[in-house]
Parts: sequence; structure tokens; C-alpha cells
Amino acid sequence: MTEATDLLATRRSIPILMLADPAPSGEELDRILTIAARVPDHGKLAPWRFILYRGEAAAGIGRALAKLVAAREGERMTETRQKVEAERFTRAPLVVGVVSTAREHVKIPVWEQQLSGAAAAMNLVNAVHAHGYAANWVTEWVAYDEDAKAILGIAPEERVVGFIHVGTPTEPPSERPRPELSAIVTEAVAPGAA
Repeated sequence: MTEATDLLATRRSIPILMLADPAPSGEELDRILTIAARVPDHGKLAPWRFILYRGEAAAGIGRALAKLVAAREGERMTETRQKVEAERFTRAPLVVGVVSTAREHVKIPVWEQQLSGAAAAMNLVNAVHAHGYAANWVTEWVAYDEDAKAILGIAPEERVVGFIHVGTPTEPPSERPRPELSAIVTEAVAPGAA
């Protein structure tokens, strides 16, 4: 158990711009995605899916996003903003979109299905770490914009759980403050208990 707990205790988000080649691919990526899919899934609905953004497809998506923003902002669009949008899905060598496909079901609440998607995203982040890579989970404006979602291959009825940027860290992770357990843990109290 020590190896597994050490792995979980050492996972950190690495800034996206510090994620470089190589990223997992082939059988290694298949293994990571298989692990990501091993989550609680009431009703065995698999109410999520993964989209891989990499290479020329990611660059083309970036160009399309930059064009979308340029059409909206016109002359107000700065060169910096154009560059940010054009490179949005190439900042890391691999971006995995985790998409919730949750929908009304006779037994399983939509919320439970969405939580299963979030669990898949966290499993993905942990599996990436276990394979010696690093990740950063973000959403950003493109997760909530219908035109951007269409460019990204995400249907209007689907919701973005996150975009997991994956690569090899170019610097060691840094620790950040974590909440004290006393601030986030309480004991349940039965009604009427003194």
C-alpha cells in the first residue's frame, strides 16, 4: 500500500507551459485511459467520453478558436489574445477532453452521472502521474461556449468536465497550501443528541 499512497500523496498539478514532449501515446495511453474509465458508474452507463487533442488536429482547432474570437472581438482582439487562442490546445503535447454525456435516466440522477465523469478525470490525472508524466486539469472559457464546443467536437447537450493537459514536466512540482483537516472535517451528530 505504501507505493499507492505515496503516489497519491505526491501528485501535483504542473503549470501547462511546463509540460513538454513526450506525452503518453499508443499502448501506454490506452492503459492510462483504461485506468481513467475504472470509476464508480451507477447503472454502468459510462456517462462520459474522452477526446484526444494533439498534433495537427490540436493546431487546427486552435486556429479555428482564434478565428472565432477574432470574429467576435474584431479590432479589439490583440496579437497576444490571438496567439493564446491559436495555441490553446498545443501548450502541452496532449490534451484529453473529459466530456460528460449525462442525461435523464429513470434510475440514475444526472448529478451522479456527472460525478462519475469527474471521477474519470481525476483517475486520468492520477494514472498520468503513475506513468511518470504530469497533468493540469482546466476548463477555461471554451468549456462553456457553444460555438467553441462545436469546434472541439462537443455536442450542445454535453458538458465539459475538464481539459487535462498532459506531458513530461520540465521542472519539479511545487507544493501549495492544503486545507487543515480541522477546517474540512466534522463528525456527524444524530438529531436530538446533546
